[in-house]
Amino acid sequence: MKGIGDIFKQAQDLQERLQRVQEEAATRTVDASSGGGMVKATVNGKLEIVRLQIEPSVLQSGDVEMLQDLIIAAVNQAVRAAQQQMAEEMSKLTGGLTLPGLG
Repeated sequence: MKGIGDIFKQAQDLQERLQRVQEEAATRTVDASSGGGMVKATVNGKLEIVRLQIEPSVLQSGDVEMLQDLIIAAVNQAVRAAQQQMAEEMSKLTGGLTLPGLG
C-alpha cells in the first residue's frame, strides 16, 4: 500500500506545482503586432486581451475592413504566443508528459 500512497502524494504535488505555474503564467503578458506594427495586442496567460494599440494613421485611412483584419491578426498571434508560452512551462514541469486539458 505504500506504493499507492506515494503515487497519490506525487499526484498531489504535481497538481500543486501545475496550479502555481498557471497562476504565474496568468500574470505574464505576450505582445504581438500586425501591419508592420500598426496594430499591437497584448494578451495575458489567461488568454485575455489586456491592451490593444492602434496607430492613428490606420484610423485616418477609413478602411474598416483592413483595421478589422489587422486587429484579428494581432490578437490571434498574441493568443498563439501565450498558448505556446504556457505549453513550454507545462512541458518543463511535466517532463514532456502530455496531460489532458493542459496542453
